[in-house]
Amino acid sequence: MRRRLVISYLLLMVLVLLALETPLAATLASRETDRVRSDRLADATRFASLAGPALRGGGAGPLTGELVSYDQLYGIGAAVVDRDGRALVVSTSWRTGRDTRAALDTALAGQQFNGPDSVWPWVDGPLVVAVPINDGGEVLGAVVTSTPVAKVRRTVTAWWLLLAGIGLLAVLACVSTAFGLAGWVLRPVTELDAVTHEIAEGDRGARVQDRWGPPELRRLAASFNHMAVVVSDVMDRQRAFVAHASHQLRNPLTALRLRVEELGPSVTDQAGQVEHRLALEETDRLALVLDGLLTLARAEREQNERVTVDAAAVAASRVAAWEPLARHRSVTLLLAASGPAYARTVPTAVDQALDALIDNAIKFSGEGGEVTVAVRHVDGGTALEVRDTGPGMTSEQLHQATERFWRAPDAQNIEGAGLGLTIVAVLVDASDGRLTMHPGQPRGLVAELWFPGPSDIALPSDTESPSDTDSPPDTDSPPDTDPPSDTDPPPDAVVPALPAGAG
Repeated sequence: MRRRLVISYLLLMVLVLLALETPLAATLASRETDRVRSDRLADATRFASLAGPALRGGGAGPLTGELVSYDQLYGIGAAVVDRDGRALVVSTSWRTGRDTRAALDTALAGQQFNGPDSVWPWVDGPLVVAVPINDGGEVLGAVVTSTPVAKVRRTVTAWWLLLAGIGLLAVLACVSTAFGLAGWVLRPVTELDAVTHEIAEGDRGARVQDRWGPPELRRLAASFNHMAVVVSDVMDRQRAFVAHASHQLRNPLTALRLRVEELGPSVTDQAGQVEHRLALEETDRLALVLDGLLTLARAEREQNERVTVDAAAVAASRVAAWEPLARHRSVTLLLAASGPAYARTVPTAVDQALDALIDNAIKFSGEGGEVTVAVRHVDGGTALEVRDTGPGMTSEQLHQATERFWRAPDAQNIEGAGLGLTIVAVLVDASDGRLTMHPGQPRGLVAELWFPGPSDIALPSDTESPSDTDSPPDTDSPPDTDPPSDTDPPPDAVVPALPAGAG
């Protein structure tokens, strides 16, 4: 934008300079030509006054010495001819040509001749001046001078170069002023663009300076700041409402579950006992939904503070925490990691994401299944892969997996709230990472997390240790996540990178 504004200012300046300097350049060339021409006419007129008596007497008189001295002194050829066009006296450098013949014809006709009108830097022909020699109204002959124009061309060229230099200085001044003016005009727009990107990256406290630029753009900056404040306030209120509502519902939900449990002994018939058990399961499901909403609200309120963690150590901690549940469900849980693998993430992002993915993998692998958690260095960062041997997902289901409360049609009766992968996507996006899911071979699902690595390896005190992570989950009620479906996915079903809060 700034370049286009500067080009438009520069084009306008060039047009103004051409409109002003072109006539001035022509005027300077014409003025210099007229100055030289007037001198030559004066010289030719003096020679004509001397040639009149000589022509009447039939001799050259003092003309020969005058023309030779004039030629030697100024380098200008001159000639005196009679009325028949015969040369009576010529100087040393005199040469006849088409221009001189036309000048003689005009002068013998009784008129002065001078040409060309202006001497341009690219003109090579001489400046020819011819005046008639009169005696009582009778034309006795003519005097012709032929002046080389090299000196005139140099003078005109010097004037033109001076004009070009002045124009160039004016253009440079215009460019400098245009850059400053364009920067002043576009500074609010540039800052607005930068702040928009900062807000999009999660810094909702970024604001535009509204003290610079034209009044219209200052008003735009002030309006943008007001809009950012309103939108941020609305988002905070929405997330606070979700968090508060989830938190406030826990107490009555706990009381309700206790009362339902107390009704158990009083239910004697078999059908009533089944309904009693289903009521308890629904209260547990609602508790899981509230836990997921609280976790999602906390994840979305993160201000993108980054910490350096050893992803390999965190993965080892989470595998150890989930090992009892995996053993209880006859699932083999393995860890493939060699050495530290540092990643730069928002706090607890690796912990919570691995909890959600390992929970899903154990839940749907079934008895005799195998879940592998691998850590490796990829693309300058750290990748954590959770691979299971469950039924996997279809291509369509992979694209819907991070939507809030989404559950596969054949997994509606499996415990879970449909918020686990949504939380993972939010945390990964806040860490500038990637969440990728694709079918495993020959079956199952592969979920891969990628986090950027730190620019410098952090000190051990800055690194999150396994003891800093969440405590091992209760094996009877593991954290809730999004369940995959029980159908086998096609081998080409791949979800590239899932954004935070998809759906």
